[in-house]
Amino acid sequence: MILRSDEITLAPLRLRDRKKWFEVRAHNRAWLAPWEATLPRIPSNSGQEESPLPSYFEMIRVLNREGREGRSISLVMWHGDQLIGQITMGGIIYGALRGAHIGYWIDQRYAGRGFTTQAVKLITAYGFSHLSLHRLEINLRPENEASRKVAQKAGYHLEGEKPRYLHIDGIWRDHICFVKENPAVI
Repeated sequence: MILRSDEITLAPLRLRDRKKWFEVRAHNRAWLAPWEATLPRIPSNSGQEESPLPSYFEMIRVLNREGREGRSISLVMWHGDQLIGQITMGGIIYGALRGAHIGYWIDQRYAGRGFTTQAVKLITAYGFSHLSLHRLEINLRPENEASRKVAQKAGYHLEGEKPRYLHIDGIWRDHICFVKENPAVI
């Protein structure tokens, strides 16, 4: 699946993108850290250590499987031949809810130029037109003004607060929820 606007292309992450992906992630490590999900420590009776994060190749395999099974769509953002970020429509649920949530990150060198908003609009349109989803959410930390602007410019509306919603940067963090509903699904 490939989605395009005039300025960006959204496409699945490929094995051959490994070097660019790692370069962008390394360059943005400090900038993204306050917003990145982390794994909480879960007490275990088994005495086993937590499993490490997957390798790049395992990540690609999982993303592809999740996409094929219709549970999650994760795409990288390209501006020309530059990998500039990633967007995911995850937690896709059908049935009575017909919804999902959207998460994203962007290279600091490309932030503030409208690329993330374009990506959100593209994946939202895909979720509404191709998957017939009813409701999409963007959950973000209240202090993340840039992400708040992305949600608003993409037509999402503030719905409310989610205390201690997601484990970010080492602790459970409060989030605010922005929602967009598909008017074609009644």
